[in-house]
Amino acid sequence: GGQATTVTLRDGLRINDGVQGGTPSYRNTLNLLELCGMQPHYVNLRICFGMGEKRWNNFGEKTELIRKNKEQIVRFGRVLKTVSKYETFFVPIPIKTLLWMYGFSKEFMYDMVFPLTALFFGTGNQTPNVSSAIFARVFTDADLKLFEYDNETLLSQAPTMFAFRELEDYYKKLVDITNARFSFGRSAAHITRTKKNVTVVDNNGSTSEFDEIIFACSPETSLSMLTKPTRMERTTLGSVKFYNDVTVTHEDMDYMKKHYDLNLARNEMYFIKTYKEDPSKLEMSFDLSHYQPHISSATDRHVYQSIFLDDANSQMWTIDEIDKDKILYKKWWRQFAHTWKHYVNVVPWVRFLQGKWKSWFCGSWTVVNTHEMAVISGLAVAYRLGAAYPFEDDRLASLQFYTYLRLVHGVKPRKPRTKA
Repeated sequence: GGQATTVTLRDGLRINDGVQGGTPSYRNTLNLLELCGMQPHYVNLRICFGMGEKRWNNFGEKTELIRKNKEQIVRFGRVLKTVSKYETFFVPIPIKTLLWMYGFSKEFMYDMVFPLTALFFGTGNQTPNVSSAIFARVFTDADLKLFEYDNETLLSQAPTMFAFRELEDYYKKLVDITNARFSFGRSAAHITRTKKNVTVVDNNGSTSEFDEIIFACSPETSLSMLTKPTRMERTTLGSVKFYNDVTVTHEDMDYMKKHYDLNLARNEMYFIKTYKEDPSKLEMSFDLSHYQPHISSATDRHVYQSIFLDDANSQMWTIDEIDKDKILYKKWWRQFAHTWKHYVNVVPWVRFLQGKWKSWFCGSWTVVNTHEMAVISGLAVAYRLGAAYPFEDDRLASLQFYTYLRLVHGVKPRKPRTKA
């Protein structure tokens, strides 16, 4: 989860594709980086939504769209407080239904709320179906909120974020400091479980036996490997819905100027547009040169990454308009979407899978698709198997960890927590 890799392009330039970084509240991720001797690079997140009269941003500019929707912006702020107060009730209510219930206009929905939702929960292009409660936490969670809600412009600050340095180096360092045996290039093909042990047959036909097994992979992959998944596993894991997305890394500035309100002087790094054919569907692009320090220090080029979501909607994609001579890299991803169904049919039930038939499950799919959640989920399984939680003295890190442990494993800490 929170998928990200380092890629070396044909001219030797190294980039991270996929997840670019996170917020300062990602304390478990940041602590793990520190353990590896790697310092994050901090940036101010600047986002450009829409084009022309539909343009707005997150740093307080009162554009025409903001002025037209000023009353709805104030009202939406009050609605988010209501959602936060009665969060359990709003979990199964998608954001599109919430906006309809409270009478917001289509313009406000399609040009402001949906693009903002897609910024955090856009995988699979299922933005209208994102849980209202999950979206509200972006503004209302006391410890983890990403933005302060502004009653005049909706967003008015470019919050501090951190960007990963070369993730390849980070992963190699993790391997070096971890007391375990790694078998790269050896994938599990078939997994059989008994009351005594777990038998794994790899892609070469070799067989190994283990006391326990951890599925640190997608639910689809877990089900494909299990020879006899339980009914609960089939139901819960099979309810995670995945979509095919593709990222194109390129240097086609003409494409960016045509499809986004690109202005290099504004130093924006995120760009989001809606499709005219269906304004509930969106496309996103990043200026990696403003985000990744190893790119900006190595070259004065502008390297972009455009993300096309859900190949079922590929008839609307503008991917073929990118100059093929300026494409540096293309990669397909398969990721789950944060629809309200995920928080009704999956998240509450994962706890009942943990430890059954000597099996444990981790990955960001267990809650929300962020790098922080992926890290926490792995630490949680290690904790359940007897390892100590390593970041007890970090208040926010431990708060997130133990909250996750209660939600996804249904257990309390083994001993009193240490307060920072």
